[in-house]
Amino acid sequence: MIDTPSVAPTQVVKSRSAAAKPFPPTGRWRCWGAFVSLGGLVLASFLASLTLGSVSIPLTDILTILLGGEPTRDTWQNIVLQFRLPRAIAASLSGAALAISGLQLQALFRNPLAGPSVLGINAGASLGVALVVLTGNMAGFAWMTGLSQFSVVVAASLGAAITMAVVLGMAHRVRSSLALLIFGLMFGYTTNALVSILLHFSQLDQTLAYLNWTFGSFGGVTWAQIPILLPPIVAGLVLAQLLCQRLNLLLLGEEQARGLGLSIHWIRGYLIVSASLLAGTVTAFCGPIAFLGVAVPHLARSLLGTLDHRRLVPAAALLGTLLALMADLIAQLPSSQTILPLNAVTALLGGPVVIWLMLKRYRLFY
Repeated sequence: MIDTPSVAPTQVVKSRSAAAKPFPPTGRWRCWGAFVSLGGLVLASFLASLTLGSVSIPLTDILTILLGGEPTRDTWQNIVLQFRLPRAIAASLSGAALAISGLQLQALFRNPLAGPSVLGINAGASLGVALVVLTGNMAGFAWMTGLSQFSVVVAASLGAAITMAVVLGMAHRVRSSLALLIFGLMFGYTTNALVSILLHFSQLDQTLAYLNWTFGSFGGVTWAQIPILLPPIVAGLVLAQLLCQRLNLLLLGEEQARGLGLSIHWIRGYLIVSASLLAGTVTAFCGPIAFLGVAVPHLARSLLGTLDHRRLVPAAALLGTLLALMADLIAQLPSSQTILPLNAVTALLGGPVVIWLMLKRYRLFY
């Protein structure tokens, strides 16, 4: 956990008034420059994800298709609209959702290693999928075995929802965020142990089906699923933006935040609901995608040079979208039929960058 120095009451009042003031001109220009740059990179990555792949399509034809025109080849329109466009939309939504979820949880627990998995949401979704994929034949529900998209999404959603309800119940009973963090971790370990037992007694094809789901992928999201994926993520993002000022107060510590009139009990519940909606929805549709929820908040803080969540929330959303699109593009290996595990790509893509930023931050380079 991050230690926070004691703050005198007069200093707390000054800190609160300072947090309410706008950035100085240099900070404001730095933020605007970062937002414009990130927006341009996100747009370029989005178009690249539509252009590159096993079949390369010229950018002019991509724009023609998006504007409703006829491309040079008829097959290109089907490739872009039926496969690449929903995949790119799913990557954009998932990257933003996981990044904001991690940012909220790091502020709530005041722990730089906190991410969507600390509440056990990913573990709960994984257990739901494991029960469907690994025990379908045992229960006599042969239609539920394998990676049927509908059954997997429903199972993961129910597992994440039940876990969120359990964590919310614990949040109402415990006063310490540290105790809640430990509960989430222990719940995740217990759930993973149950999944391991199911894997031990499952058949080979069932085990392979479950392992393929754990690799993570944006390619399984279809146009029929986009209307279901979009509302929870939008609701979670809007709630995160509304909680920005309260997140800033949490940085002062729970005692100081209570002294300033913040209800820790309710803010903790709102943050858990928002983070769970974001992480649980993405896990249900795309699998347990690692790294983004932990790493992107650190990248956003380093890029903007601020702890103000009013700036960090949109920056983290853009950064998460950018990294998700880039990871998905690398996983597809343009001009190749091979698709790499998405989780491996996200870790290899951002891990070295985060390590370098952390080393630089703590002055381990001389």
